Amino acid sequence: MINILIADDDKHILELLRHYLQVEGYGVFGAFDGEEASSILTKKQVHLAVVDVMMPNKDGLQLCEEIRKYYDVPVILLTAKDQLIDKEKGFSAGTDDYLTKPFEPKELMFRIKALLRRYQMVSSEVIRLNETVIDRKSYEVHCNNKLLMLPMKEFELLSQLASYPDRIFTREELIQLIWGADFDGDDRTVDVHIKRLRSRFSITDDFNIRTIRGIGYKLEVAKK
Repeated sequence: MINILIADDDKHILELLRHYLQVEGYGVFGAFDGEEASSILTKKQVHLAVVDVMMPNKDGLQLCEEIRKYYDVPVILLTAKDQLIDKEKGFSAGTDDYLTKPFEPKELMFRIKALLRRYQMVSSEVIRLNETVIDRKSYEVHCNNKLLMLPMKEFELLSQLASYPDRIFTREELIQLIWGADFDGDDRTVDVHIKRLRSRFSITDDFNIRTIRGIGYKLEVAKK
């Protein structure tokens, strides 16, 4: 199931969007401020975030910057402001799309579906790690008879390591390959994504992602 995070301190909007999203078949996590949204991101699998700009504790721009730094999920910012400078701030923070309140819920649904399609476009290739199958074309991973839909950067990181079993990748190499040369984050980004992959695939012994102390990581395929 595709899970959507809704972060908005307006209870009416949050419940309205929850209703529309659940009717469309999405899972929904709701947060009333940026801190609660950050906590959800560390514990749950989120595929897209809809974030209100004006929230207590941590505002939407701060949350958007955090998502862009440590996760790879599309973000739609919601705001009551329609000034060009406000939109500039939103896109500078890393948002993928921007919607001004009041808005039609159906328009938001269109934008969500368009972003999910864009983020799921990957090249055609299938990688097999014993019974675990990584399908680059469908953006799917089949493991233990379960279908897993990973956030894009986690998917790309797993695919990169799985394409070259037993090869050691430094953190710097992985940042270059997955996040690009202009990425302004740090090594912790790689560590966070590796930790999440290990947690997700603790259900299988088909492969193991090993830490090479002081260097980086490598994926080892179990011999069966």
